[in-house]
Amino acid sequence: MAQVRKPRRAPAAAEPAPTAGDVLLSSLRSHGIEHLFVNPGTDFPPIVEGFARARESGAEVPRAVLVPHENLAVSMAHGAWLMTGAPQSVMVHVNVGTANTVNMLANASRERVPLILMAGRSPLTEQGVFGARNRPIHWAQEMFDQAGMVRELVKWDYELRNPAQARDVVARAVEAATASPTGPVYLTLPREPLSAAVEGEPGAAAPRVAPSMPHPDPAAVARLAGWLALAERPLVIASNLGRVPEDAVTLGRLAERFGLPVVAQSPRFLCLPTDHPMHAGFESGPFLADADLIVVIESDVPWMPDVKAPGPQARIVHIGEDPAFLRYPMRGFRSDLSIAAGAGAALAALEAELARRGVHRDAAGAWARRPAPAAASDTPHITPEYLSRCVGEMAGPDGIVVNEYQVRPGHCARPRPGTYFAVSPAGGLGWSIGAALGIKLVAPERFVVAAIGDGGFIFANPTACHWAAEAHGLPIVMVIFNNARYAAVRNATLSMFASGAAGRENGLGLADLSPSPPFEKIAEAHGAFAARVDRPADLPAVLAAARAAVLEEKRHALVNVITPY
Repeated sequence: MAQVRKPRRAPAAAEPAPTAGDVLLSSLRSHGIEHLFVNPGTDFPPIVEGFARARESGAEVPRAVLVPHENLAVSMAHGAWLMTGAPQSVMVHVNVGTANTVNMLANASRERVPLILMAGRSPLTEQGVFGARNRPIHWAQEMFDQAGMVRELVKWDYELRNPAQARDVVARAVEAATASPTGPVYLTLPREPLSAAVEGEPGAAAPRVAPSMPHPDPAAVARLAGWLALAERPLVIASNLGRVPEDAVTLGRLAERFGLPVVAQSPRFLCLPTDHPMHAGFESGPFLADADLIVVIESDVPWMPDVKAPGPQARIVHIGEDPAFLRYPMRGFRSDLSIAAGAGAALAALEAELARRGVHRDAAGAWARRPAPAAASDTPHITPEYLSRCVGEMAGPDGIVVNEYQVRPGHCARPRPGTYFAVSPAGGLGWSIGAALGIKLVAPERFVVAAIGDGGFIFANPTACHWAAEAHGLPIVMVIFNNARYAAVRNATLSMFASGAAGRENGLGLADLSPSPPFEKIAEAHGAFAARVDRPADLPAVLAAARAAVLEEKRHALVNVITPY
């Protein structure tokens, strides 16, 4: 009798070997990076596969945030950093994607954002290797030096050359980005090594502790304290202080305790609450001639030397991580003492030294006082000052205002640190909408308002912004200060040629943006609350309705405000 054979069981499918792409994603997450903002291309298959494998296996990787324009991806990452202080990551498509990041990368660079910007690179090989070129663009998109496009804006750049490097490359990128002064780095990822197998588990190299920020030199702090004790008319000028709210609290306590007037010159953060008794306003010019000691804290341009400068009797002190701003090719501000340290640590050390010396100055008798704000003009149109006041009232004390030039800080009440962020000193337009979306992504419980001009909003790629707000559930309020012109271009022209031919054209040459698009109609198409406002009397109610749409209906809002100036 023939023996009946049992059917042979098919062998279980072998688990695929981890690729460098898998390792890269898990390494980013192990280094504390929670989001990967992506605008993908034909170089992304290993990344797409890596995210799919992670969903199947439960591996910890960053959350993929699809963003339909590279500039928006970088500004969203910038906003996420503003709220968390943690390094962020973005990946874009080869050279063309990298080129589209440059505007916002300039902002991130000057703002010292610890950003890991990654880009694919055209496949290296034409045949015979997994991941080799299989699209016509793979030839045309190859460059001799792709990183050369961004090298001046980043601290470090590298190309993944071997899949075994993936763990260490991520560790090195994060280390470089987070070392003081922090800043963006750039990593290119050719498709073949990124999709190649890596031996062992797809774990990550242990995160390295970034080099610590320079500590304030005790001798320099003591010298400054001595100067402050003798000064009759001291002045503090701050710009880039306050991303860490505790630093603004320290400055406020120091200023009040020792009677130090503070000017927030072109502030990027809330250096001091706007209702603080020692807040001397937003223009240093009126006080420069009389001040006998000026302490400049994290301010790249504390005054305009060609307009007004300190008197020769004044001592000038600069405090900051890089108080000389050595990445700026030319910067000639006078300095009698320079302290390289984080602002918070330097202020705490100075406060302790002044207390030790028994220094006291009556804050009520401070020599420099904030000028009274100009009375709201009774005009038939909406002024930017009135709109700024209404934006502050809509945001409330805990809301976050993200300002791309248009909000007048002196008219927008911000009583609490950590509730105001302004565009980087690089001034790349289109930033505030993306930054506000990034803030909302990492702080969904906060109410966020983005203020932007009509020209900046066009720069921001509105369709991409509305899509991201709707697709990722990021309800914010977008307020457009719409004057149908590039005000910065016009004002710069009139500052030089007001009596020339350009002045006779009212400076509108190359600055006229009329006819203005119906921005509110575009927003409506994306499911947003949308409105246009022309009359001052209508503005508070419309902004209140926009706030309600965000808080109650969980949808984003756009208010197109016509404000001629």
